[in-house]
Amino acid sequence: MQYKTLGKSGLLVSELCLGAMTFGNEMNEADSINMIHHFLDRGGNFIDTADVYVGGESEKIVGKAIKDRRSEVVVATKVRMRVGPNPNDFGYSRRRIMEGVDQSLKRLNTDYIDLYQLHVWDNITPIEETIRTLDDLVSSGKVRYIGCSNFLAWQMMKALSYSDYNNLVRFISIQPQYSLITRDMDREILPLCKEENVGVIPWAPIGGGFLTGKYKQGETPTAGRLSHGVGESSWEYRANNKNFEILRAVQEVAQEIGKTPVQVALNWLLNKEEITSPIFGASSLEQFEENMGSVGWRLSESQWNKLDEISKLPSEYPTRFLEKFKR
Repeated sequence: MQYKTLGKSGLLVSELCLGAMTFGNEMNEADSINMIHHFLDRGGNFIDTADVYVGGESEKIVGKAIKDRRSEVVVATKVRMRVGPNPNDFGYSRRRIMEGVDQSLKRLNTDYIDLYQLHVWDNITPIEETIRTLDDLVSSGKVRYIGCSNFLAWQMMKALSYSDYNNLVRFISIQPQYSLITRDMDREILPLCKEENVGVIPWAPIGGGFLTGKYKQGETPTAGRLSHGVGESSWEYRANNKNFEILRAVQEVAQEIGKTPVQVALNWLLNKEEITSPIFGASSLEQFEENMGSVGWRLSESQWNKLDEISKLPSEYPTRFLEKFKR
């Protein structure tokens, strides 16, 4: 396992991040704890969860698993989504964040959170209020670093600018959806992250299961995550001709080198300059082992370029216009 600094910080995180969304839902507590220990034993140190995953059960399971190994682990969690019926049970107000961090600390059974992330932009709370609250949490020691997730480029830049201008804590990372079949972040987020030295920890790095190769074109699935997914994770969203072209290229490369499509898709991400640590999830130890098999080797330059070329976004304005004026 290799390690990378997370954005503009000295924090070292493993090149793969273990996602905890399945813990307490698709996986029972005992198996989830076992998987976390396997991950730590294999050199992984980065675990991502959120206050709303399985109604808080995910955080509780992570807390139990790392109880005697806390110093080994970089724990990331999130705040923003609705956690109760009251008007102030969601968002980024000072009240909600202060309550949320204490609730997460209790569930995680720890006295600090390594990376506290804003889950989705809040169009109600001024970002000034949010950043100042997060700065207080870092000063208090309850939080070590902050990040964001699912932000637009202007939203992240607004927050970074406010932090820098006022000498307050700034985001060291962003958690966007990103994979060979979802490269929308190439337009503005990834260039911004490179410019501002913000780490990128993608979710859905294998397209919500699409890049496993178990789904067939023209056949609506009746089992698996995409059979019941909604929105970004729905079959209707994933099952287009372009994505199946990308999948076929992944399968061709996998066959050439004796790896699985999952391992190839993850390895492509691991060797992309802007990416820090893809977040993988697993609902069984078998899936976990397959994901872990993506480290310790590299796609050849021609293989990597083949996948990059077939999956890249079409040329568009203003990017294609600005390319003419690069110096």
